[in-house]
Formats: sequence, structure tokens, C-alpha cells
Amino acid sequence: MSFERKEYQFLAEIGVGPANPGCYINGEWKARGPLVSSVNPSNNQVSRFESDRFGALNHGDRIAVVTEASIEDYEEGLMACSEAAKTWMKIPAPKRGEIVRQIGEALRAKLGSLGRLVSLEMGKILAEGIGEVQEIVDMCDYAVGLSRQINGSIIPSERWNACLALVCGNCVVWKGAPTTPLVTTCRDKAEVAEVLEKNNLHRCNHSPLFVEVGLMVQRAVNQRFGKCLLELSGNNAIIIMEDADIGLAVRSVLFAAVGTAGQRCTTCRRLLVHESIYETVLNQLIDVYKQVKMGDPLEKSTLVGPLHTRASKENFEKGIEIIKFQACTNLLVLEIQSRTSRTSRTCIYVHTLGGNILIGGSTVESEGNFVQPTIVEISPNASVVKEELFGPVLYVMKFQTFEEAVEMNNSVPQGLSSSIFTRKPEVIFKWIGPHGSDCGIVNVNIPTNGAEIGGAFGGEKATGGGREAGSDSWKQYMRRSTW
Repeated sequence: MSFERKEYQFLAEIGVGPANPGCYINGEWKARGPLVSSVNPSNNQVSRFESDRFGALNHGDRIAVVTEASIEDYEEGLMACSEAAKTWMKIPAPKRGEIVRQIGEALRAKLGSLGRLVSLEMGKILAEGIGEVQEIVDMCDYAVGLSRQINGSIIPSERWNACLALVCGNCVVWKGAPTTPLVTTCRDKAEVAEVLEKNNLHRCNHSPLFVEVGLMVQRAVNQRFGKCLLELSGNNAIIIMEDADIGLAVRSVLFAAVGTAGQRCTTCRRLLVHESIYETVLNQLIDVYKQVKMGDPLEKSTLVGPLHTRASKENFEKGIEIIKFQACTNLLVLEIQSRTSRTSRTCIYVHTLGGNILIGGSTVESEGNFVQPTIVEISPNASVVKEELFGPVLYVMKFQTFEEAVEMNNSVPQGLSSSIFTRKPEVIFKWIGPHGSDCGIVNVNIPTNGAEIGGAFGGEKATGGGREAGSDSWKQYMRRSTW
């Protein structure tokens, strides 16, 4: 697969040039770290910017370059944030809200260009890129109406709650994603993150991370008795009951499993189907997978773009190899068991642990980071099912009873999002009750991905327990006093 190189005149509309400083401190763009390149994951080589100053960089094609922040830059930024908080918290809450409203309006005015940049640099399709920016605009609108109180400075590595922290009287230092330097205008090293975690000038760390990194952040922040808001990995399941609207369920599973090429924390990674409709659902799902158009995320007809980085593509390949190896190993055990006096029941149990790839399972021959959306028939007891493979891989398994489905849903370490498709009110009330899903997000007849601004977003167990958005989200950015 090969794509023609695009023109990027729209970047000038949002202040992106050939070379961009990575930090904004005290009203000035600056940075003293090394240069990094922004790369389009669709082809891993993009438009060349000629520049006398950076002429030496023209040996390869790239969107643009960013000078990343040094540790000294972050220390300066933290000091500036701490000083600014002393003034900001004295501004009346309605005026703080008005400033946040104006920020939202400024984002709204550049919605199309900002969304296009998200798609260009991250790889998600254009509708999702625009939707990502729209969600921040909506959060600004929502934050204006919430209660406010002072706390201190905040260090989020995600932007959703930044507007909430601002209206509460906090100042915010935003550490952006290292692989999208143009979107964040900031490329950060691990040692910079460690400085942020350990610094006493701020009161709260807000981090969407993988579990292992989240534990490191939590330990570092706990050393100084700081607050830590973690939103970590997800391993989300959709349950399809025997009475479900199959057409609605299949469309929802497709959107949840392949949207953003399976790189959302709320991506559907496990599909649990009642045995009476299992073959019907599986056949329909495979049919719609065959119709998925993969390609340039900036093309409106594209449904699946590339994985974000080459490392993500390599991780997908490793995951597929683990699935295949597990299947081969279990088949070998089955053959050995069959030649002994062991019962056939034992043989069948061992065999069903293996993964059977029904569609996909390969990378796409191209310059970009493209992989095939994949469906794997597998046992819920397989160890690979317990982990989050951050890509478009959907594990499918069958169940007999509602109780069995709930047990399968709750059997993984993560607890972010979940959903059930059914028409029965009694099943719905069980699902959302104390003996139903143990996830932070419990949906009914809608996909696992996507979020409502007014609802608390976050999960339980290894997902970290943190919450973004929602009517109570402002409380995380406060200190509590009893008068």
C-alpha cells in the first residue's frame, strides 16, 4: 500500500511551522532540548520543509521538527506555574470560567485544522481526529458550569481535565504524549516525567498510562504524599445475549474493536456471545470485517488508519506470534494426551485454550504502520486474553448463562469499560447492579468506546481508579476543609 505525499498548508493556520519550540513558559515559546521529528504513521515519511537554519535536517522527509523540553525547561515551567497559581486562585470563579469559555471558543474556531493535525500525526481517521478536539471544546463548556475551589498546581499528561482544574483555581503544567510533538508542541523524556512526579510544587498528578508505568508514578507521588489520578489500561468486553438486536450489536462491536485501529483505552478487546447465536454473530462480524477500508486517515472513506508507531506495529506482530504459539502448543498437548489413557474431556479442555485466527492476523505491506483488523476465537482462560494488546485484535468466546458471561467479563485484571446487548430489563438491572460488571463504565446496548462529557470516565482494579469528567470530577482538584 502506498500513499501520495500530502500538502500541509493548513498547519500555518494553527501556528505550526518547519521548526517549533516545545515549551510555553511565562508567555514565551522556548525549549533547550534536542530536536525531534514528527512523522506521519501512514507512510513514515512526509512533506519536507526547507529551512536555511535547519537545512541539515532535510536528509529525510518529515512533517516538521520540534525542539523538546529539557529538565531545566520543566523546572522553570513548574516554578512559573507555582507563582501563577498565587494570582490565578484569587481571580473570582466566574471570571476563571469565562477565560476557560474563551479557550473553548478558540479551539472551536480551529476545530477542522486541529482535528486534521491529530489525524495526520497520530493516525486516527479524520472524523475521530475532529471528534477528539470537539471533546475538549465540550469539556470547556462543561467546566464553566461546575463549582470551583482552590487547590494548587496540577500536572496532567492528558488534557481532558485541564479545563476543570483551571476553573477550580489551579494552574496546570501539561506533559503531552512524546509521539505527537506537534499536537502537544512538547516531546518529553522519561527523566522529565520523573522530575514532575517528584516535585513538591504541584499537588496532583493526572496520568493515563499502562499499568506498570502507573505503578511507578503512584509510588513516586506517594513518596511526597501527593495526589495521584490514574487512568490505566483497559481490557474491555461486550456481551451479546441471546435476545439482543444482532445487527445493532455487530455494528457496535465493529466500531468499538477497529476504531482508532484498536488503540483506544476503551477499545473492545473481548466479545462474549451466547452460544445460541454464536455462529450467526461470528459470521456477520467476519463479513463486515471484510468490508473495512484501511488507508490514509485523512480520506473520508477510510475506517481504519495505521497504528501510531512502528513499535506498535512490532508489538502487534509479537502478540500474533504469542497467539499462534499458544495454539500450536495446546494442539501438541492434545496429541500427546490422545495417545495415553487420559480421558477425552481433558484433551478437549487443553485444546480449547488455543487461539484460532478467523480473519486478519498480519501486517500490511506498506510504508506505514498498517496491520489487519483481527478476530481470534479463543478460550477466556488463555493467558493472552488477560493482557491488553494495544491494537485491532478482538478475542471471541461463547457462554451459556448470564452469570457465566459476567464472570468472564470480570475475570481480567483491568476494569475500565464494559457493555451488554439485551432487550430484557431484568438482565440490564443485574448487569448494572452489585453482582454485574465490576468496571468503572457499565454500558447497555452501546459500544465500550466513546464517552459522555457528563459521566465520570475511568475504571477499577488495574485501571487505577481515577476519574475524568463527570459531575464530581472537580472534587479531585480541591482540598477539603471543614468549617
